[in-house]
Amino acid sequence: MGKQWSATVGRRFTILYSAGFLGSGIVLLALTYLMSGSRRTGVAPEQPPPGRTGLAAAEQQIQDLGRQLADVHAQQSHQLLVGSLSALVVMAGVSLLLGRFLAGRVLRPLRLITAATRRISAENLHRRLAVTGPVDEVKELADTVDGLLERLEASFVAQRRFVGNASHELRTPLATMRASLDVAVAKPEPAAQTVALAGRLRTELDRVDHLLDGFLVLARAQHGALADRSSVSLGGLVREALTARATDITAKRLTVGDETRPDTWTRGSTALLSRMVENVVDNAIVHNQESGWIRISTGHDDTGARLVVESGGRVLDQAGVDRLTEPFERLGADRTGSERSSGLGLSVVAAITEAHGGRLALLARPDGGLYVGVTLPTAAVSGEVTR
Repeated sequence: MGKQWSATVGRRFTILYSAGFLGSGIVLLALTYLMSGSRRTGVAPEQPPPGRTGLAAAEQQIQDLGRQLADVHAQQSHQLLVGSLSALVVMAGVSLLLGRFLAGRVLRPLRLITAATRRISAENLHRRLAVTGPVDEVKELADTVDGLLERLEASFVAQRRFVGNASHELRTPLATMRASLDVAVAKPEPAAQTVALAGRLRTELDRVDHLLDGFLVLARAQHGALADRSSVSLGGLVREALTARATDITAKRLTVGDETRPDTWTRGSTALLSRMVENVVDNAIVHNQESGWIRISTGHDDTGARLVVESGGRVLDQAGVDRLTEPFERLGADRTGSERSSGLGLSVVAAITEAHGGRLALLARPDGGLYVGVTLPTAAVSGEVTR
């Protein structure tokens, strides 16, 4: 839309300037042609009276000179007309070039503002256009955009701060409720209903705690505070995630194809990258069918360090898959394992990937299941190595 708008405005300015220059040239040439012309007067031939033969000959010569002057004037007028038309054609071309140049100069500040605005996203709202120069309409527009960015930044920061603070504050009552359940169950000979109720409440408390933990990680990833950067092996993170979920993999009788390479290195926050890999692996396990399969691979290519996790299952709708990076989005209520999912897994993966300058690809496999591809910047292995 931006390019089309700019091209349309530039075309309009070019036509406007060209029409103005060309119209001025036409008026100038027309006035020059009209003012250079003169009225031609003819000398009527007279019959010389008798006895005035010499005078008649002189008058005849004057008439001949008048006709010659008239012919010369007509020829000059023709040449002037041809020259004017040629000059008009040249001026038409020059006016187009000049109009295009002036339109480009007029629209250049707007193009700079558009390019700078496109480079600003939710992760770098602190950047400003900071247009310098005289106080004119263009600077007023840039200052207005800067003011809008400032308000958006304040809103984003307040939202992330609220999520983080609320998640921290809610952990205290959760811990209190869990302690109360432990006290009730620890009493001598507790009632069977009390034990069953405590078990159900513990399960729900674990889900809420897991949800709050997801909120905290999501807020940290979206904030972009990655002070603890180090070289991290994606293959090592995958092995840790698979080891931690070995019981669930066995319970579902899943076949895991591990094609990870230990030399797949990237750089970033070890805690966040570990959570990213855990969420991708957990998503492939939880939302899989019994006796299904998972294929995990890591490696390098021209785009960077890659992590690919594929899982089997039913055929999914790509439009629904595209929404999985949004919080609490699921592919239908009947999706396997959705009752144990917080709905933040892949949104956390997307936020962590973006915070590390990477890309996330979610694709519905043609024969069923989900393809998750994470591409991160490649890191050279140095003395500072994690996992």
